[in-house]
Amino acid sequence: MELKLEGELDEVGLDASRIGRIPAFFDDLVAAGRLSGWLTTINRGGKLVWVGRGGHRDRERALNVTDDTIWRLFSMTKPITAVAALMLYEEGKFDLNDEVGRWISEFKEPRVYVEGPAIAMTTRPASEPVRVHHLFTHTAGLTYGFQSVSPVDAYYRSMGYDELSWKFPEGADLASAVHDWCSAPLLFDPGSAWNYSIGLEILGRLIEIWSGQRLDHFITERILKPLGMTDTDWYCPPEKEDRLAMLYVNFNGSALPVEEIGREFLKEPTLFLGGGGLVSTAGDFQKFMSMMLGRGSLNGASLLAPRTIEMMTRNHLPANATIGDLGRGVFSNDGQVGNGYGLGVAVTVDQVRNRSLMTEGSYFWGGAASTTFWVDPKEELSVAFYAQLLPSTSHTWRRTLHQLVYSSML
Repeated sequence: MELKLEGELDEVGLDASRIGRIPAFFDDLVAAGRLSGWLTTINRGGKLVWVGRGGHRDRERALNVTDDTIWRLFSMTKPITAVAALMLYEEGKFDLNDEVGRWISEFKEPRVYVEGPAIAMTTRPASEPVRVHHLFTHTAGLTYGFQSVSPVDAYYRSMGYDELSWKFPEGADLASAVHDWCSAPLLFDPGSAWNYSIGLEILGRLIEIWSGQRLDHFITERILKPLGMTDTDWYCPPEKEDRLAMLYVNFNGSALPVEEIGREFLKEPTLFLGGGGLVSTAGDFQKFMSMMLGRGSLNGASLLAPRTIEMMTRNHLPANATIGDLGRGVFSNDGQVGNGYGLGVAVTVDQVRNRSLMTEGSYFWGGAASTTFWVDPKEELSVAFYAQLLPSTSHTWRRTLHQLVYSSML
């Protein structure tokens, strides 16, 4: 399916010659072997005005990137899960201040890591309950097994959870995974710090409990179908396999294929990860961004009220702190100074501290394989970038794309 342009760049205040810097930049990376292929979309004023693409979706098979290429979203799944949960919030199923232990027994009396290795951790009682808003904002004290920075994430791995390698216990489902994760101690007292985590996965389990539906069924029926996201799913079915991009890993600056991990997304899962499980196309994800920019509605489908979107996309960190102020680990580096975190998305709150051209009030996130998106309500702008290179911290392309887009505004 071709991505059809709906307007001209100059009509929406973008300089075509400056936009031309985007393909020049990314094609150089392809030529250098640092990237296999890429695709970028720019939507402004409600119109898709630019699509750029280059390289291969599968370099080893000489298959070019096409508009209907299917990409692993990884953590770009998180905002979709957050919207799903907020739909239930609007129905009165929970309050953001509710204690998660009300529904998940392992969190009734949470404990915090003090010292010791993963096999013999010393813990203490948490000073604060884990609340629902902590799951949305990565402030619950949870982590990810792949981060390899603490005995707590080592404990996750010892139970068989390594998300970056797409390794999970045989036959695990969301209920059993949440039991395992929530049986581990927390890294810190809830609300006292920020750490990238499985909070949205646990929120996915709460969606199942609140709705009485399996997570994939709820998201398909309540979000994907109403928005017409027909190429978005929790795996790539056999009839679409040829469109699924190869997955690559950064090795000494070169993109090398990792077919074993990549092919895991061709299997129908038993564990539906609300923090990172979806695959999608650029056209499909544009519909989600357009719904967000439309303050909860798109083409007659109303998912959330405008006030709920506004709440979701504001900074919810304590005292309006930034990720750079409160963060621990690899996802709170200098690039996150000036960025707060809302309910499932990061939010730029201080352009100067962030040292970028990103408009304050813009919200965004990305995925482990270097995908990224942002929505800028003030500029009526949404931009997405797709690639399949692990890990997302390999390069600073995301910030470079901000520069290339915003410096093109007339």
